[in-house]
Amino acid sequence: MSIHEIVGPLEFREPLALLFSLTALLIVLAALWPSGKVIFSSFHLLPPDSKTWRTRLLWVPTVLLGGAAVTLGVALAGPRLPDRSQRIEREGIAIMMAIDTSGSMRALDLSEGDEELTRLDAVKKVFESFIKGEGELRGRPDDAIGIVRFAGFADTRCPLTLDHDVLLKIASTLEIVTNPRENGTALGDGLGLAVERLRGSEAKSKIIILLTDGVNEGGEVTPLAAAELAAAEDIKVYTIGAGTRGQAFVRAPDPFTGRQVLRQVEVRIDEETLQAIADRTGGRYFRATDAEALKEVYSAIDDLERTDLGEERFREFTEYYRHFTALALLFAALAWLLSFSVFRRLP
Repeated sequence: MSIHEIVGPLEFREPLALLFSLTALLIVLAALWPSGKVIFSSFHLLPPDSKTWRTRLLWVPTVLLGGAAVTLGVALAGPRLPDRSQRIEREGIAIMMAIDTSGSMRALDLSEGDEELTRLDAVKKVFESFIKGEGELRGRPDDAIGIVRFAGFADTRCPLTLDHDVLLKIASTLEIVTNPRENGTALGDGLGLAVERLRGSEAKSKIIILLTDGVNEGGEVTPLAAAELAAAEDIKVYTIGAGTRGQAFVRAPDPFTGRQVLRQVEVRIDEETLQAIADRTGGRYFRATDAEALKEVYSAIDDLERTDLGEERFREFTEYYRHFTALALLFAALAWLLSFSVFRRLP
């Protein structure tokens, strides 16, 4: 059995104080040094057997004093055992999600199994797994994350925050625009606003995840001009084209009955522009044609933008210096009592 198995992860707050224990050697040497003597004219004057239990145990006070010195040295060193571990967070990555909420995000081509999901529903579901961790996604506990949404215009739904519970609550409220005047895909405005929200961050690594299912329409800033702004701020942009190829089903009201019916719409994604944005900023372009592919995209980004940001360190300890101090005092008191009573020496 090793020492580690016996004492566990014992450590000392001031290990150099253990050197005080070496005074035990001085105590032993002082005890062995002759302090006085009685001269006899002949050994015949002594009893035939002069060794009693007292003479045989004269070393006990010395050992006790030595033990007091050793235990006092251990007490001064501050012995302690880790009691609770605490996650130490270091500077993480700043991430802005720029999410398309235009009318085309009603398409159902990213549904999962028998569960009917709009593209936006699927995006929100995978985004939650990306933040909290699920399956291959390990979560982003150390990262400051925010949300920008865009359709005909862009707005900030959540600034950069480490409060991921609030972030996910806000994300769950994202809705597809219903007002025709708000519809559209202002891709450049969405990207430009995300850049602006990252500009003041002190994080060493800043990224934008730009997700859209369409082609840039309107807006005050062109997508490539926004990409130039991102590159100037050293911000990587990972672009995602969400949606199947060809046509996708959408639930829409029948103009005659008002009932929700399935209709097919053409899927148009400006992959060339999305690729150009990623290339200009040092990011990557991904195409997600179904729910599983969308998860794989986030998993790939998760792997690309991950550093060892957190570590487990023991920060709360149970201190044992009091125990060793009490033991040292007990040894010293016993040595003193025995030296002046049972093992008293003359002269």
